[in-house]
Amino acid sequence: MKAIMERDTIRTLTTHYIDGAFVESHGREVMEIIKPTNGQVIARVTLGDEEDTRCAIAAAKRAFVSFSQTTKEERLRYLHQLHQAVSARVDDLTAVMVEEYGGVVRFARILVESGANAFASAEKALQELPLRQSWDKTTVTLEPVGVAGLTTAWNANALFICLKLASAVAAGCTVVIKPSEMSSLQTRVMVEALNAAGLPKGVCNVVTGRGETVGAELVRNPDVAKISFTGSVAVGENIMRDGAATMKRVTLELGGKSPTVLLDDAELDKAIPSALIMAFLNSGQACAAGTRLLVPKNRLDEVKRAIRDAMRTFTVGDPADSNIAVGPMVSQRQWERIESYIRKGIEEGAEVLAGGEGHPEGLEAGYFVKPTVFVNVKNDMAIAQEEIFGPVLCVIAYDSEDEAIRIANDSKYGLHAAVLGTDLQRARRVASQLRAGRVVINSMTDDPQAPWGGFKYSGVGREYGKYGIEAFLETRAILE
Repeated sequence: MKAIMERDTIRTLTTHYIDGAFVESHGREVMEIIKPTNGQVIARVTLGDEEDTRCAIAAAKRAFVSFSQTTKEERLRYLHQLHQAVSARVDDLTAVMVEEYGGVVRFARILVESGANAFASAEKALQELPLRQSWDKTTVTLEPVGVAGLTTAWNANALFICLKLASAVAAGCTVVIKPSEMSSLQTRVMVEALNAAGLPKGVCNVVTGRGETVGAELVRNPDVAKISFTGSVAVGENIMRDGAATMKRVTLELGGKSPTVLLDDAELDKAIPSALIMAFLNSGQACAAGTRLLVPKNRLDEVKRAIRDAMRTFTVGDPADSNIAVGPMVSQRQWERIESYIRKGIEEGAEVLAGGEGHPEGLEAGYFVKPTVFVNVKNDMAIAQEEIFGPVLCVIAYDSEDEAIRIANDSKYGLHAAVLGTDLQRARRVASQLRAGRVVINSMTDDPQAPWGGFKYSGVGREYGKYGIEAFLETRAILE
């Protein structure tokens, strides 16, 4: 671990984790890992190929024969061991997320701790989940679906790996994990933790590589029964289409354009900071980010003043500084994407209330953008309809509660939403009409047993708690 975390050294990673061991990559492509705060190379990673992936799938297939027959008690023990092993590396995982991804430290730690706690949450859910039911001469059991391919995104590497692995282990599945190649340093620390957990060989395998090689092999390989993917809509569509050839079961979490509905009774000194926290969550690189703020037209001027005041606390800078709210974007490509959307918003006629184009002053070396708030936004503008995946907030005015609900639902996405207001009964009524997989009221609250997933183009299926475990199970009925 010392070599991995050593500063001012270009680290080299050449292995994958297959059948309980670190093995040299068959793939030969080498990718550079760039530190987003300064654009400097900090690591070189040898990426896996189809052969590495097939070896990992074969190991998982062999392990499934015995692991699928484990008892609930045995799986509970493995989940407990995983929780302990990952919890022991929270500091290391947080530090490497800040360095490699540029996640602000105060939020990065929350994501890492949530990942570690996913094993404890799955343990609780499994304890309460009946795996066998009987009546008359019929017995129905919930059986593990098979080998699962788990593909994770770069914006919350530790969380996604732990969340998916916890559900799969709870169900009795073996896995091949394909983490984002952009998170290779984070993945190495995570795999060291998973290795220390003492799972049987072959239950958990990790191959770092590109989606078009490692990911594609997982999707087309007939020995993989299930794909759980977090990422873009375009890739999700490909997985559904290509996975159909081998009848893959799929869980897809594909992003969002989440609305935050500010009701006319909201207390702005509380509501606006909450809205901005949700908008700039994880430096805006979050699928759940509340990037559309719907406000009553008769309070628009008040809201604009409140936003200007609150934006002073959303400072941009070194993500390792606990006072910083917004860090760099993950890559030059992502920086360019966000800048293009800011320009597009201006071209579409939206007004820049805060932020705008270009690097923040003094931060020209890294992939930093100015947290940007647009007002006078129409919901049919590209900046209001397309997922930007950066710290860009669109403020949209509405005349009535019904119109607010209509605008909120006028999106191809439906992952997350929020309602801000003092009348909780009214807030709940509005929340119940929003077409989103999860809706929060007055803050970005969480419940690790509550389902997570989206309506419409935000995905298929659910994760977390018993809902996540059930996604890795099939029902079998035995009749006498």
